[in-house]
Amino acid sequence: MAHLTARKGFAELTSRLNRFPQGAPPSKYLYKILSVLMNEKEASLIAQLPVRPFTAQKAAGIWKISESEASKKLDSLADRVLLIDMMIKGEKYYVLPPPMAGFFEFSMMRTRGDIDQKLLSELFYQYITVEEDFIKALFVNGETQLGRTFVNEDTISMDNDLFVYDYDKASKVIESAEHMGVSMCYCRHKMQHLGKNCDAPMDICMTFGTVADSLIRHGFARRVDEKEGLDLLAEAYDNNLVQFGENVQQEVSFICNCCGCCCEAMIAARKFGLMNPVHTSNFMPKINYDSCTGCGKCVEVCPVEAMRLVSANNPEKPRHKKADIDVERCLGCGVCARICPVQCINMEPRKKRVMTPVNSVHKSVMMAIERGGLEHLIFDNRVLFSHRAMAALLGAVLKLPPVKRVLASEQIKSRYLGRLIEKKSGV
Repeated sequence: MAHLTARKGFAELTSRLNRFPQGAPPSKYLYKILSVLMNEKEASLIAQLPVRPFTAQKAAGIWKISESEASKKLDSLADRVLLIDMMIKGEKYYVLPPPMAGFFEFSMMRTRGDIDQKLLSELFYQYITVEEDFIKALFVNGETQLGRTFVNEDTISMDNDLFVYDYDKASKVIESAEHMGVSMCYCRHKMQHLGKNCDAPMDICMTFGTVADSLIRHGFARRVDEKEGLDLLAEAYDNNLVQFGENVQQEVSFICNCCGCCCEAMIAARKFGLMNPVHTSNFMPKINYDSCTGCGKCVEVCPVEAMRLVSANNPEKPRHKKADIDVERCLGCGVCARICPVQCINMEPRKKRVMTPVNSVHKSVMMAIERGGLEHLIFDNRVLFSHRAMAALLGAVLKLPPVKRVLASEQIKSRYLGRLIEKKSGV
């Protein structure tokens, strides 16, 4: 009976997690992951929480307990970064982060003895890397994706620097951040427990803003200033790491410095490259074939296997090779241009700019529209019958073909719906 109760609690939480645009498909491995991170009672409580930020008073009403008791429970969950806590206009709010980028990563962003991180690493590997449902839901479904690539700024010529917006530069995110934290790389830490990690720097992944402030206060990140942040970015460049960050223009919450062998985003880009699981930067490499020696260094460092060596078609040197690019897979990160010993690869602006959502609400709305979950963002208090009924009604309306065509338009997938959801108060 206890086993069935536990599964019921984790099934309820899985249903709650699937109200996020990217979702978390049910799996025995997901239930085991959740059971490592929390107990069944905590899972049941978390399952009742709204999608949007909420106060202890709101949680108390949902859980039908006193506000002081709710605060203690919420603070306990925040101490383990299962929730993020933040101050908004002088009042404390909480929010349940999505699994990724969220509490999955947070659980491995420092060494800790309160959970079995080796077991957790093995479960993450099975759920995310071996099984494909979660990684497809996270990186493949829809046009708007969780993350985007930042171009390596050192590879941009002065002539092309005019085409780089501030939000395209990791350095500008660092320089403008109110809070910045650095933590252990979740991906490489996980692979370390499996004996599969590379030797890239471990303590180099960055969080910003309210997320960073919460992680720092609870000991899951170390506060760094602008200078150290820029030094870490330079270290990432020196190690040929790709900057993969939140797919927004404003208030970026994370930038991971990714290797091709451990990073789940890079693995997804290799597996599902033609489906564009990671948004590219607004630059693409251009090869000067007359200068290319065919050394293959660009092929070695490309994290998504977009670079390759092909025949140079030189009848005098039939074995001579030259570099070539698979433009459908290329992320536009610039690692190849940086490593080229003869500097025959230049980063050029893409002919059509990649659309980047303005902020996290805009991104969530676009992802929800594309994945068929907008009603969950608008009516997210599942405890109330009125919310469940209205969500079901709106969900049915949104599935009508004419409505789907309208929602697919760029005009509708704009900040309008983001503002609507931001302003809507809970019922």
